[in-house]
Formats: sequence, structure tokens, C-alpha cells
Amino acid sequence: MVSTHPTGVQHTGSQYLPQKYDTNANPSPNQELLPLTARVHNHDLLEIGGCDVTTLVEQFGSPLYILDEETLRSACQQYRDAFKQYYKGESQVLYASKAWNCLAVCAIAASVGLGIDVASGGELYTALQAGVSADKIYLHNNNKSREELIFAIESGCTIVVDNWHELRTIVEIVEKLYTTLQKPRIMLRLTPGIECHTHEYIRTGQLDSKFGFDPNQLDELFTFVSKQSALNCVGLHSHIGSQIFERQPHRDLAAVMVQWLRDAAKYGLNITELNVGGGLGIKYTESDDPPSIEEWVKAICEVIQEACAAENLPLPKLLSEPGRSLIATACVTAYTIGSSKVIPEIRTYVAIDGGMSDNPRPITYQSVYRAVVANKMSSPLTQTVTIAGKHCESGDILIKNALLPKTEPGDILVVMGTGAYNYSMASNYNRLPRPAAVVVTNGEANLILQRETYQDLIRQDRLPERLKSQELGVKS
Repeated sequence: MVSTHPTGVQHTGSQYLPQKYDTNANPSPNQELLPLTARVHNHDLLEIGGCDVTTLVEQFGSPLYILDEETLRSACQQYRDAFKQYYKGESQVLYASKAWNCLAVCAIAASVGLGIDVASGGELYTALQAGVSADKIYLHNNNKSREELIFAIESGCTIVVDNWHELRTIVEIVEKLYTTLQKPRIMLRLTPGIECHTHEYIRTGQLDSKFGFDPNQLDELFTFVSKQSALNCVGLHSHIGSQIFERQPHRDLAAVMVQWLRDAAKYGLNITELNVGGGLGIKYTESDDPPSIEEWVKAICEVIQEACAAENLPLPKLLSEPGRSLIATACVTAYTIGSSKVIPEIRTYVAIDGGMSDNPRPITYQSVYRAVVANKMSSPLTQTVTIAGKHCESGDILIKNALLPKTEPGDILVVMGTGAYNYSMASNYNRLPRPAAVVVTNGEANLILQRETYQDLIRQDRLPERLKSQELGVKS
């Protein structure tokens, strides 16, 4: 049965194209399903960044991550400009690169004026290699190793301190090893005790969280830090979670953080920076309705300024660290359709050449996605199918009840909104090589992540000499 709108007009893949995009508009990318440059050309073919998706698959293979540079840049610029418009003090937007950390993405974000939030020594190394200035890099993690802390101190980035063990380790490192170096800049991460409506695995602000100092320990914490001459404590940090549509939790967080800022001053701490985290959600399905980037920023700025005025405090440098809302919508993943299985009156499975190894979010978070067929964008949506991955795992299902045109082997399926936590959480499950990624802009496609090969899969393997015999035999 052909699916129709209430008006009787048939659905096609074109319904997912950006509805508000034109040369005079400035849509918030997190409120769109496809990248801002998505178009249909030659009646049926999906184009992103001026590049035909089916041609990209022919050139680079599939699965293939396709990153639209214009959408990413637009999101970065909107965050940057909104803070400049609505905040009277200094501000700095940081890209939360755990969403997708690679040289090209870090370089694009930095070129628009963003700093980089990193969550490991590897992410820190990548950001530095991408040319990001260390004074615009902030290192997170709830269990940083000693080696990561030394690397961070030597690089000159800011360390967001998460717990007592880490705090004492930094003091020890600086006092014993780096007495002649500049004091490391640190921020203190505090748990705000604020609940928000999102998946329990991506909530971080509630009191029962592995992240941050307990706010009931503020007296002890501020007293300890105020006595450490080896440290330069410049700020406070907090974060309540990810994929959040509500604005009130972020307003509550901002107000709580200004109270902490007021309290820190009583201990002689000169706190000049507040980092309110990120967490703004994106539109993964038609029913999702996240605030725009500008609306989110405006709400944060208003409450910080109001609270500081009420406490007679100077405005701190205001930091935020969006990730998903910058990168997710900017990327799609293209797959080639293969086999199918029809179970009469139950389900039709359509299999693709990737799955949980390149997008683990559905099996991990029960995340929901939408998809189109890139070579049949104008065809009516006549099938409801389940998109299955190729892995030896019954739970390897990318999309249940996907509405698609009639598909055939060789069609190109495009899953939307895959820029965040797809490549960054990708694996080699079943020893599948991780896909390639390209960045597209103005009709040009450049490789930013090379497709792994079978040789890459065994590069770190080591085979003991005793196992190299061609005839091992079996001991009785």
C-alpha cells in the first residue's frame, strides 16, 4: 500500500529535504533531517554538497560516511555568533570532539573559531596535530591516566578535573616533575544534581553519576584547591547530558553554576570561566522538535547574566561544548542494499553492507533513524521494511519499520544524522574494516578517513612462533 500524506499526496524521499533552506535563510542544522545542501537532481538522485551520492559510492565504496562541510560550518558559526549576540561578556564555543574526532573535523571547527573539547590523550593528540592551539583545548575524562595528565600539562591545554584522585595526582606531578613550568590551568567539574529527559546512558548531571565532584563536598574541595600553589584554577564545569530538547534544565544548570561561582570567591578562588556543557538535541525523526541553536544559546546567556547581576558578580568567560548538534546532521552514511527476506504477514528484512560496526547506537541506545534511497528519491514509498545489518548478531538492526520505495540489490540506502557517535564508536566486529569518510563541498569530495583493509585488521596481531607451524596437530 502506498503511504500518503493526509492531503492524499504520496510520500517520497524528497519529503526529508531541508524545507527552509534558501540563499537568504539561516536554518538551524539540528532542526533538519538531511544536511543543508541536500538536493534532488535528475529527478531521482540525492545530491549533498554538490556531489551525487551514488557517484560517491562508485568512487569511494560503501559503507561511506559523507560529511557536508557547509552544514558543519553553519552550525559552528551559529553557536559562535549567538553567544556574541546574547552574551555581554567573553565567550568560547568548544566542539565536543568525542562525537567525531578526526583531523579534518577538528580543523574545520577550529577554522570557524571554535576550541576543542577532548576526552582522552588520543583525542588531544589529534586536535594538536590538526593545528588547534593548546589554549583552546580542554581535556575531560573521569579517569585520566598519569600519562594523559603529563601529556596535557606539557601541551598547555586546560584540564577539567573530575575527582579527588585526579586532583591530587596533578598536584603531585607538578610539584615533583614540573616545578619550573607554568602552572597548569584547571577547571573543576561538579555534578549539579539536575535530571533531564534523555536516555539514561547519556544523562550525566544527576547526583548518581560517575562524573564530577559531589556538590556536597564544595567546602572541602574549594579549601583544598585554594591552598595549592601549583595549580591555576580558572573555572567551573558542569554538564547534564545529551540529546536534550528541554531548555529548563539548562536554565537551572546555569543558575546553579553562578551560585558555585559566588561560593568559590569566598575561598579566595579567582574563577573567571564557567563551562555549561552542551547537550542540545537534534532532529532524528519527523516528530523530534529540538530548540534551535540560537534559542538554546539565548536561554543560557540570559540566565547567566541575570544570576550574575543578582549576585553582583562580574560576568565570567562563558564556555559551552556542543557536539551532536554541531556534527550529527552534517553527515549521512551511504550503504549498498544486498539481500532481502520476506516473512509473509510478519516482516520484510532488507540487508545492507554495514550495520552495528559503523553505527552501534541502535543496538546500544535503541536510537531511531530515518533513511532514503539515494537513487530513488522521487519514487513513492510503498514498502515498510526492517533495515538489517550484515553482522552475525540478531540485534544488528539499524531501522525498524522504515518506509521506502521498492528496493533492489545495488540500490544506495542513505541513513541520516550519522555524524555523532557513529565513526567515533565504530568497531571491527566480525572483522569488518571500518568505512571511509569524505567531506563534500561545492561539488568536490575529499577523503578524510581512509577505508580500512584486511591487512589493517591484522596489523596489531602477533602470532607466537610455536603457532606458526603449518601442521600443529592435536595432542592426545
